[in-house]
Amino acid sequence: MLAVMSLFQLIVLFLPFALSASPNWMYLGIIGIPPPLQQQQASPGSEIEDPEIVQARAVCGALPGLASKQVDVCMSHPNAIYSVSDGAKKAIEQCQYQFRHERWNCSVMENEQSVFGPTLDRGSKETAFIYAITSAGVVYSITNACSSGKLTECSCDSMQHGQTTPEGWKWGGCSDNLHFGLQFSRKFVDGSEPTRPNNFKTTKQKRSWSNRLKMNLHNNEVGRQTVMSLMKMHCRCHGVSGSCELKTCWKFMPAFNEIGNVLKQKYGKAVLINRIVNETSKKNSTQIHKKTRETRALKRQKRLLLAESKELVHIQKSPNYCKQDFENGILGTEGRKCNSSSTGPDSCDCQRGRTLQLQIYLVLFS
Repeated sequence: MLAVMSLFQLIVLFLPFALSASPNWMYLGIIGIPPPLQQQQASPGSEIEDPEIVQARAVCGALPGLASKQVDVCMSHPNAIYSVSDGAKKAIEQCQYQFRHERWNCSVMENEQSVFGPTLDRGSKETAFIYAITSAGVVYSITNACSSGKLTECSCDSMQHGQTTPEGWKWGGCSDNLHFGLQFSRKFVDGSEPTRPNNFKTTKQKRSWSNRLKMNLHNNEVGRQTVMSLMKMHCRCHGVSGSCELKTCWKFMPAFNEIGNVLKQKYGKAVLINRIVNETSKKNSTQIHKKTRETRALKRQKRLLLAESKELVHIQKSPNYCKQDFENGILGTEGRKCNSSSTGPDSCDCQRGRTLQLQIYLVLFS
């Protein structure tokens, strides 16, 4: 049964079991960044570094879950860690809003540095959405920080500023610097992926690791490209009595919930990738070998098409979120509200019946 949550409510669940998922950078969206250190008095002839930068660098080196590449990016852009935290928070809130009526409601775990627990251990379409929305969240917050002057290494997008188009309008204003946001997200978010281990015991383990890496990076990029595809343009006319003799235009990002809406639609049509090597067909039959070659060729073609796809991809089917499974971080839907007239994911169809609760409201008239 499904609970209906208030808008942007951050759900923090107390789980009576230990989780094995690894810590990751998304934890910044839960804990935030501590306030800047107190400004110290400078001694004669010395300079005091910006306390926000000092604090950010301390976070970069101490936060559990940051990969070495992420620490390097964080140290190079210490002020950006505040925007990363904001982007992760936006992503978590948007995830919970988009899935508020679903069996899996994007719940997070208190004091769990992996944020989503064992959910991220599975290559499911839920994990695909998490990677896409968090990658988009970093792009969004970093880009906003550039436009608002919060980051010294970037500002408004000046690549086309002042140029006049064949249509007669001119680029101006403060276009959102999406280019910097995209590049930062690729370095920081993609940098969370571990380097390739050298201790694979079997080819199957090696292939499984490789497939999951490709899945994560692909979905990260889908999130970023979604932000780019939704960029809007605003124009202002100049001239006598609004004659619009000259039009100045600039680009800006949409509201973040628009990005969440599009990614939720992509979640609904996420593509399951099956890269299964036929280990059972080792017979000497010419017909079987021919069929195997054809199957492998089709699979290679499918993988090439998916590499260019703009859709979310996953490599494992989703578990049954109706049933409680503490070991895998699934709370189940027992005791949650549901819609008895719905045929969608907010329905009461978990094949175990439902309890009807009647609420009577007393209205008093004076």
